[in-house]
Amino acid sequence: MIVINELKKYMRKITLNEGYLEIQTPTVLSNILWKKSGHESHYAENMYNLSIDDEKYYIKPMNCPGMFLIYNSRPRSYRELPLRLFEFGHVHRHELSGVLHGLYRVRAFTQDDAHFFCRINQIQKETERIIKLIDCVLKKMGLSDRIEIFLSTRPEKASGSIELWNNAINELKKSLNNLNKKFQIKEGDGAFYGPKIEIKFKDLFERWWTCGTIQLDFVQPENFYLNFINEKGEKERCVVIHQAIYGSIERFFAILLEHYKGHLPYWLAPVQIKILTISEKQNEYGLKIFNFLKEKEIRVQFNDSGDPLSAKIQHAQKEKIPLMIILGKKEEENETISFRKFDGTQKNNFKLLDFLDLIESNI
Repeated sequence: MIVINELKKYMRKITLNEGYLEIQTPTVLSNILWKKSGHESHYAENMYNLSIDDEKYYIKPMNCPGMFLIYNSRPRSYRELPLRLFEFGHVHRHELSGVLHGLYRVRAFTQDDAHFFCRINQIQKETERIIKLIDCVLKKMGLSDRIEIFLSTRPEKASGSIELWNNAINELKKSLNNLNKKFQIKEGDGAFYGPKIEIKFKDLFERWWTCGTIQLDFVQPENFYLNFINEKGEKERCVVIHQAIYGSIERFFAILLEHYKGHLPYWLAPVQIKILTISEKQNEYGLKIFNFLKEKEIRVQFNDSGDPLSAKIQHAQKEKIPLMIILGKKEEENETISFRKFDGTQKNNFKLLDFLDLIESNI
C-alpha cells in the first residue's frame, strides 16, 4: 500500500498541476446507465450485477458513464473546454479464473482514469499535452529507454462518419509529428468509437507493456448527449478523450517490482532508510536520529538489536533498503552520521542536514 499510495500521490500531483479536476464516481450504478452506454449489450458477461429494491444494478467495470453524469450535471459553456476530469476509479471485472495472474490480471483493480471533454479543434493540443505527461511519468519511473508508439485507425465496423474519423486521425498524427515522435500505424485496430494512441515500453525482462493510452470517443457523446453551448449560443456536441497512464495501478506496481527486482527507487521504497548502530551504546543516539527522520516524513526503521554490524547490513541488503545510516562512537561524538548505499558505497561523518539535502536533490 505504501508503493501504491506513492504512485497515486505522484500522479495526483502532476495531473492537478495540469488543471485536472479530481472526482469520484459511484461503484454501483443502475443498469439503465449501462444500457445507455452500450456496456450491458456488449460487456455484460464481464460485469457483476446485483438487485436492489427489485431493480438491477452493476458494479462498474469502468468509470466513463459516471464521469459523463458529472459532465451533464449542469449546462456547459465552450469557455469551460477542455474540461479534464480525473479519478482513481476502483473497478471490477469478471475475468475467467484461468487468466488470473498475480497482480497482472485481477478482478478488482484501480485505474488512473481521466476523461477530457473538448472540441475537435482542441484534440491536437490536448493530445500533445497528454503525450508529454506520459513521457514525464516514464522518465520518473526509469522506463523511458525503450518506447514504441502505435496509432490505431478506423476498423471496418465503426461508429461515426469516415470524414470525422479522418479528421481525428489527422489531429493525432499532427500531435505525434509536432513532438517528433516516431510511430507505427495499426490499420483498422482502433475501437469502434474512435482512434487511439498506445505508448508501450520494454522492461528489464524484454517484455512489452502498454503504459499510456489516448483514446478518442465519438459514440458516448452521442449516447449521453454530451453538449456544450458554443459562441453562437447553440448546442454543440463535444468529443471525449479517454486517458490512462498507469492503466491498472496494481499491474503497474507489479511491473515495477519485477523490473527493479524488488530494489525500488528511494522515493517508492516502503522503507527508505534503515538505522544501524555498531553497538548498543549508540542506541540512544540512533533513537534521536530515528525520531528526527520520522518528523521529516521519511520512511525509516531502526535496527537496535545486539547483532553485529555486518549481520545488520546483510539483513538490510536482503530487504533491499536503499540507504543505511551507520552510527558508531565517532558519529555519536561528532553528532554526524555515516551512510551506506545499496550498492555498497559509503560516506562517513556527514552532517545530518547535509545528508537530507543530498537525498532531496537526488529525488
